[in-house]
Amino acid sequence: MSLQDNTAQYPTTEQQQEPVGGFIIDGQGREVPITEDMIKQACDALEESRQRASQQA
Repeated sequence: MSLQDNTAQYPTTEQQQEPVGGFIIDGQGREVPITEDMIKQACDALEESRQRASQQA
């Protein structure tokens, strides 16, 4: 999955938080500020994938 496929996970205008630093480029070439929620979602997804991988091994 690429960053461009994850646009549905980005906060909408109504939900946006303060950026914590940095930007990503979405599928339409726009800069999207990285928020704390985005980092938490990425960490949760990574943890889930690591747990699945360890269960399969």
